[in-house]
Amino acid sequence: MTGDARPNELGEFLKARRAELTPRTVGLPDTGGRRVPGLRREEVALLATISTDYYTRLEQGRIQPSTSVLATLAHVLHLSDHQRDHLFELAAEGTRASRRRPAQRAHPQLRRLLDELATTPALVIGRHLDILAWNPLAAAVLTDFDRIPAKQRNYARLMFTDPAFRELCLDWRTNARTCVTQLRLEAARHSGDTELAALVGELSVADADFRQWWAGRQMNGLRMGTKRLRHPVAGDLTLDWDSLTCAADPAQKLLIATAEPGTPSHDALVLLASWITDPDQPAQDASA
Repeated sequence: MTGDARPNELGEFLKARRAELTPRTVGLPDTGGRRVPGLRREEVALLATISTDYYTRLEQGRIQPSTSVLATLAHVLHLSDHQRDHLFELAAEGTRASRRRPAQRAHPQLRRLLDELATTPALVIGRHLDILAWNPLAAAVLTDFDRIPAKQRNYARLMFTDPAFRELCLDWRTNARTCVTQLRLEAARHSGDTELAALVGELSVADADFRQWWAGRQMNGLRMGTKRLRHPVAGDLTLDWDSLTCAADPAQKLLIATAEPGTPSHDALVLLASWITDPDQPAQDASA
């Protein structure tokens, strides 16, 4: 990050995290007389067995840390798994060139999987949480993606700007914060991504919660979990979801939702699937 005009996000992240800790938290004696809360730089350096000068330069963005130092700092600062991932992505930011990447299309193998999942809602999610493809049941459960212009089909945009989508999600705050975390990780991986910057700017203006969470440092990413939905036709649904990364293109993920067989949610999915006018209708592609 040395010598460029980009914000020192790695240093800001480290400072924010050490401000959240106390000497007692990390096993150090508290000598008192602190003018600001949190750990001092020299205390973090001591715990990480590095010099105070090295750590100071690291926070100032003047040096690029090694992987071993990052791993040690993740342990010293008691980072969660997602915070640790974020730390490594921020550190890698300085080694990546900024460039505009070509538009994504759903990988053919993922599209075939969508076609096979007749009674399971499924989406292909790409960079920036763009919705690249979906099957008919996903549209029946979530929203009619066809009504959204292709360039606007984005999961985070739906979460923060579509009132009907917000009403659908009973755990909206948890789901929305997960979107923010995923976008923050994208921003760390690709600091020069102009399209992502435009999306973040748009959502920051559109929604106060997004603006607050984006400015914060709390990480709330999930790779699997449970979503509770209040569907206007099928009623309340409890769906277990998982995210599967495409081996051929790790920037694409298959997001699937299932319900425990024999539960009302499972019966509702079966009912919705039966109501789809053309059961052999293929999965939809965002580029269509």
